[in-house]
Amino acid sequence: MANIDNTLTEGEEQNGYVLLFNGVTLNGWHTYQNKPGSWVIEENAINLHKMEDAQYADLVTDGQYENFELLIDWKMEPRANSGIMYLVSEEFEHSYLSGPEYQVLDDHAFIDRIKNNQKCAAVYEIKGPAADAACPIGDWNNAKIIVNNSLVEHWLNGVKVVEYTLWSEDWKAAKDAGKWKDVDSYAAYKTGHIVLQDYHGEGKVWYKNIKLRKL
Repeated sequence: MANIDNTLTEGEEQNGYVLLFNGVTLNGWHTYQNKPGSWVIEENAINLHKMEDAQYADLVTDGQYENFELLIDWKMEPRANSGIMYLVSEEFEHSYLSGPEYQVLDDHAFIDRIKNNQKCAAVYEIKGPAADAACPIGDWNNAKIIVNNSLVEHWLNGVKVVEYTLWSEDWKAAKDAGKWKDVDSYAAYKTGHIVLQDYHGEGKVWYKNIKLRKL
């Protein structure tokens, strides 16, 4: 029997998962700093889509989390660009100024040339994925993000594609070599919000089955 979208299985309940999106409302979420945004619910999923004269703001969990395992399904149209951020503080103008990002991107048809550390499932501008594990455009993918103290893992469709240690010497070297070099707030927090990034590409992005358990 197939699992029902936006519900917990018996095993997930037993393992301590909670549902962050019920498929019907955006209860438990708000736009970044409560700015005007353009998120809607479509096909029982959270949908970010380009609209003429729309205003865009990231979508943020009301709750904050420290050590956790996050599960989230996503799909996209061609040339889409979004992301899943974590350990985010709302103190700054943009969420990416604090939160590391699990990149959600159409690697093969995106409008700009991209580096390895900008590809799908990368920790954006820090470390690229070890494999291209994304499903074809239009199919649903499953992302898993594990944050356990300083150890972080990015998984895509059952494949661990990124592992890194926050605040390690390797991490500091990667930070200092890229766009976060002079951003002291980047990844500076041990507790923070989960964030879905607003519109950056040319295609729609959908998110559903958003589940989290604390570690």
